[in-house]
Amino acid sequence: MADEKTPSYEQAREELTEVVRRLETGGLTLEQSIELWERGEKLAAVCEEWLQGARVKLAAAMARRSEPGADDAPF
Repeated sequence: MADEKTPSYEQAREELTEVVRRLETGGLTLEQSIELWERGEKLAAVCEEWLQGARVKLAAAMARRSEPGADDAPF
């Protein structure tokens, strides 16, 4: 199996939206539906990873901002 590059948050979200649209439209075989569902699960995990990373960065920035002497910081 080739090493897949992790998509950006926006790419994963866009593809996940398309997966959901295709599942909701119906007309797929059970096997196709399962494959799409599994792809959607992977994409949702990628999105969650990106969001968790953003939460960590935001928390770190907020912590630095509240440190004594941080009044001079531009953020």
